[in-house]
Amino acid sequence: MLKTALLLLGALTLSVLVWHIGIERIYAAVAQLGPAAMLAVLLPSLLMYVLEAYGWLVTLGAWAKDVPFWRVLAIRTAGEVVNMTTPAYVGGEPLKAFLLKRQGVPIVEGLASVVTAKTTMTIAQILFILAGIGLGVWLLGAGGSAGQTITAGLVSVGLLVFGVGAFVIVQRQGMFTWMLNLVRRFGLRLQYVESREQKLLDLDRTIAHFYTHRRSAFLASTGLFLLGWLAEALEVFVMILCLGQPITVLSAIAIGALSVFIKGGTFFIPGSLGAQDAGNLFLLTAFGYGEVTGITFALLRRFREFVWIALGLACLAIMTKGVDRSLPAD
Repeated sequence: MLKTALLLLGALTLSVLVWHIGIERIYAAVAQLGPAAMLAVLLPSLLMYVLEAYGWLVTLGAWAKDVPFWRVLAIRTAGEVVNMTTPAYVGGEPLKAFLLKRQGVPIVEGLASVVTAKTTMTIAQILFILAGIGLGVWLLGAGGSAGQTITAGLVSVGLLVFGVGAFVIVQRQGMFTWMLNLVRRFGLRLQYVESREQKLLDLDRTIAHFYTHRRSAFLASTGLFLLGWLAEALEVFVMILCLGQPITVLSAIAIGALSVFIKGGTFFIPGSLGAQDAGNLFLLTAFGYGEVTGITFALLRRFREFVWIALGLACLAIMTKGVDRSLPAD
């Protein structure tokens, strides 16, 4: 019920924004974009998906050579469509491990790669957001509403850094074993979990091994994900140029990073509908662009998401063809 209410509220927010700015004005801005421009705005996201697929592939270790890159890319695209269409943005992670298992990767190694890749991606995301906040302060100044928003962003990112650091420590100490012991302390006995205790222990050992013995892979994965996040800034740069407006590289990085921060902060809304669009509009007006450019930019990003959702659904249908959904993943 809450999810439906948030979705409806988001749709209402976006509708009000479009109505306030004017459908005719928005249509005029979009009409100037030809097929070549629409293709151009999709290319940075393709680069982002490729880089992030490589960032995940690095965490697979020896198993990476057994799975063709295009399959890894297809699996990640399928998993991301689940993430993009559900709250919390983590629903697609178990699916990725399951689809890897169908490619011959043991479920323990697959789940370990999903956990560690999500961690390195989040670390890279924090670095990207911090760079964007720093650039935002430099470009916009620390005063006014924009400065207050950036200050609030710094506090939030600080909490996120603390959370991710704690998460890494817990992973190194045995996250799943700790969770199992916690459940037992409360006197709960979950047969499904209890029967898989050995796999949980193996999973903890595999994850801990990644952090203690594969530090070069950890750094490589983080670097690739950081490049993937920078592709978001490239997308901002290309979209605003296609809308006929000037843009600098530094402004594109700041807008891209702050947009990622806004989207991450509204994860509880399916697709961040409404909140992401209003946030993008606010960002662009803060950087001196008009309302029409701001809302058109937001709608172009929605267009990109719809394209990747369609591609993700196609990958999901292909990768799960012939799967008996009544059977457990392991």
